[in-house]
Amino acid sequence: MAGHSKWANIKHRKARADEKKGKIFTRLAREIIVAAREGGGDLNSNFRLRLAVQKARENNMPNDNIQRAIAKGTGGLEGETYEQTVYEGYGAGGVAVMLEVFTNNRNRTVADIRHIFSRHGGNLGESGCVAWMFNRKGYITVNKEDLAMDEDELFMIALEAGAEDVKNEGDSYGIITGTEQFEAVKSYLEEQKIKIAGAEVTMLPQTTVSITDRDEAGRIIKLMEALEDHDDVQNVYANFDIPEEYLD
Repeated sequence: MAGHSKWANIKHRKARADEKKGKIFTRLAREIIVAAREGGGDLNSNFRLRLAVQKARENNMPNDNIQRAIAKGTGGLEGETYEQTVYEGYGAGGVAVMLEVFTNNRNRTVADIRHIFSRHGGNLGESGCVAWMFNRKGYITVNKEDLAMDEDELFMIALEAGAEDVKNEGDSYGIITGTEQFEAVKSYLEEQKIKIAGAEVTMLPQTTVSITDRDEAGRIIKLMEALEDHDDVQNVYANFDIPEEYLD
């Protein structure tokens, strides 16, 4: 869990810089295009597209951009064709790393990804080498400062809603759901006037690797940031557990 929550916090801190570079909108548009291409342009029947559009709206993406991306995905407008693939590998300390990639040139992308792993003390692995360590889950974040109840009350409400578990993540709580229950749990929490800081379907690690060496931690963070910065990388997941003081 720590690999998800701590990396999510790091990404949140650098999100403003990414937004200035236009990366957030680009990634959101790609997700919408691929979701619409695979499941059609109807939000009611396409769960993945519904989530992508919801995330785009939460990030203040203009509606014209959203509709244009849907049209590209369904063939209504011309656009680049992206191939979706997954790359897996290991970072320093044996940390498992999993990438979701949208690319229009697989050979170029795999060469770039291999180079990034190598440059930061890791290595790109074979397909399936780390995927078994992760489960696809819904993950809803609630900041403690926004919560007018204690952890036990939140836990009971989350279970009533259909959640699987609630994790104490320092400044926030992470509410874990199955993918099919994700939307229902989110809606129920909102009905209970619980302010949601973030909600996504993501890959959560089954176990984590504790990193106690500061230099090793630095290499892992630099690897994660370099992978995130690559234009073709959509999402990065890992199973590290790094002390908070190493993250600054």
